[in-house]
Formats: sequence, structure tokens, C-alpha cells
Amino acid sequence: MPEFLLLALAAGLGVALVSGPLGCFAVWRRMAYFGDTMAHSALLGVTLGLLLDININLAVAMGCLLIALLLVALQRGRQLATDTLLGILSHSTLALGLVAISVISPGRINLMGYLFGDILATTTVDVITIWAVGILVLIALAYLWRPLLSITVHEDLAHVEGVPVTAVRTALMLLMALVIAIAMKVVGVLLITALLIIPAATARRLARTPEQMALFASGIGALAVVGGLTASFYWDWPAGPAIVLGTTGVFVLSLLKKQTQ
Repeated sequence: MPEFLLLALAAGLGVALVSGPLGCFAVWRRMAYFGDTMAHSALLGVTLGLLLDININLAVAMGCLLIALLLVALQRGRQLATDTLLGILSHSTLALGLVAISVISPGRINLMGYLFGDILATTTVDVITIWAVGILVLIALAYLWRPLLSITVHEDLAHVEGVPVTAVRTALMLLMALVIAIAMKVVGVLLITALLIIPAATARRLARTPEQMALFASGIGALAVVGGLTASFYWDWPAGPAIVLGTTGVFVLSLLKKQTQ
């Protein structure tokens, strides 16, 4: 197996491992639109990296975290509904990122790679970054698992039981922002949310407990990564979209399985 394919596989599996349990909370709490907003804001991080001449991955993570904190602050103001805020931030950050990149560095940046992923160009540093961030996110999720489940079931009841609802909700948003930042290399800005949502939605139809759903979602994501890279290697498909199609294929099979039962 070529070295570039091994690096791509390692990066994809790292993202699938952490996006599984995080995607479960995105499905349970109906945060798909939040994922889109974070993904679109990643392009602003690219712009920030070019302006400050710093590592692009670090800049993307900083951009996503800043947008997540901005959203938390705007939600507290209660000036607009959350879905309206997400819609404004999502499309504004995407448009601003596209314009800024075209002005700052015209023709120098592989824009298609950022939009649809460039997993086959993954480096050893990328793989180390993805796994390091992924492990940290998984540790944080394990620590916050019970409080997150509590606020997902009923926020008011969790608050009465002493759960710091606002802090836990903010932590979830920041963790999702970090995962979206590292996933951009694998499937790109426009497809990140699919990698979060589709495996979790599939696992929801198969699992009986929240923990099972998280494990199944990671496994489905990993299976899709292997299938997508295989299709890319043998049939020259674009790797990022092929991975997302792999998750969609498993989801369709889960629908058929339920119908035959």
C-alpha cells in the first residue's frame, strides 16, 4: 500500500473515531445546522492563517473556537432565535472566507481541497494533529458524558440536579468546533457535517443504548473511510465525497434492514 494512502487511512480513521460519539450529540440535540456554521467558519481560519503566516490547522481551530464563543455570546443576548443566528453566521462566514481567500491569495490556494477535502495529501504532521486532538476530545467527552446526557434529556431537570447547563453546553460546542477543524482535511468544509450526522443517524437505528450508538457511529464512520479510500484508489473517485457516499450507503442499508424486519 502506498505511503500516502496509509497516511490518509490513519487520518480518516482518527476523524471517524471522534466524530462518532460527538455526532450522536449533534443528532440528539439537533445541532446539524450548528455543525454547518462551524464548518463554514473554517474558511475564515484559513484566511487568518494566511494573514498571520501561522499553521493553517491551528488557525482553523482558532477560527472555529472563536465563532463558537461568539455564538454562545449572541445566544445569551436573546436578540434572535438560534436557528436565525446560525443561518446568518453560516452563510456570512462562508462568503467572507471565500472572498478573503480570493483577495489575499488568488490562485495560490487549492480552494477545492478546502471545500471537499484533500485527504490524499495528508502529511505525518496532519495525522499526529488529528489523533492528538481526537484523543483529547474523547477524554473530554468521557468526562462530560453523564452531564451531556442529562442536559440532552431535559435541561431544566439537569439544572435542578446541579448540572452546570450553560458550561456543559458551551463545552460541547467547543469540542465540536475542534473536531470540525481537524475534519476539514478529510472531507472538506462542505461535507464535514455529513460525516458527523450520517453515521450517528445510522447508528441510532441499530443501537439500544447511548453508548452503543456512539460505538456504532464510530465504526460506521471508519467503514466509510475504508470504503471511500478504496473507491478513490481503484476508480479515481474524489476521496472526501466518496467517504460521505460510503456513510450514505450504510444508512440506506439500515433503512432496508428495518423495512425487512
